Amino acid sequence: MSKPSERFKKRKNAKELLQKISDNSLEYLIIHYSCESFYDLPEGNTPRITSIGVRYVKNAQTHSFSIHKIAELRQIAPNEINQNYNILEKAMLDEYFQFVSKHPNHKWIHINMRNINYGFEAINHRYRVLGGTPIDINDDSKIDLARLFIDLYGKEYAPHPRFESLYILNNITMSDFLNGEEEAQAFVEGNYVGLHQSTLRKIDNMHNVLSLANENDLKNKSNLFQIYGISIAGLYYMSKDNWIVAIIFWLINTSIAALIGIGITSFFSK
Repeated sequence: MSKPSERFKKRKNAKELLQKISDNSLEYLIIHYSCESFYDLPEGNTPRITSIGVRYVKNAQTHSFSIHKIAELRQIAPNEINQNYNILEKAMLDEYFQFVSKHPNHKWIHINMRNINYGFEAINHRYRVLGGTPIDINDDSKIDLARLFIDLYGKEYAPHPRFESLYILNNITMSDFLNGEEEAQAFVEGNYVGLHQSTLRKIDNMHNVLSLANENDLKNKSNLFQIYGISIAGLYYMSKDNWIVAIIFWLINTSIAALIGIGITSFFSK
């Protein structure tokens, strides 16, 4: 398969998946979570988790699981969370995996939750460390929004950090949003409420860009050549996917054919 045709196939599949999410929104969930920075951990320990948010795509109802909420329920003061962290984290993950167990057939939309550093496997491992037995989510049920957008728009759709740039480009509020460095600092300071609010903001923003992409209204930095490639085959697939480009090509072809026809008529009339 040539590179332009492979690129077009990926884009076509991405568009079909977006449509499937829109048509069957009851079957889809959006997930995001916050944790301590994995760059500063001693001896390669896995990052402790502070909050997890899960949203139903259909109605935007969001379930959240967080350290500070568990602490409040157990009447543990905020300044005592750190010394009780493992107990609270285990209780939080107990609630999360109870939720997972009730959604065995749902699809989970996420951003870059792909490995043991940050992802479903990281959550599972952390739960095992704390003595729990995680419930695995089938890999076929996980949809990485970051990879989906690359398939849809190409790698140049937004500068790094891509989603933060995308939110700003589309005028989506960044209230309560913490970037990676700010989240790491919030964890050090014990600002678990701030981390929780940031998780909820990111869930909301993910849902917004997903909706805009499905409506074909998502602003991005990619041009048509970055999406389809610069080649004859790329132009062909561009015209198949974009009616304006198809009309332009039709007009060009019609004009060329007319000029050739005039030239041939003029030649034989001499």
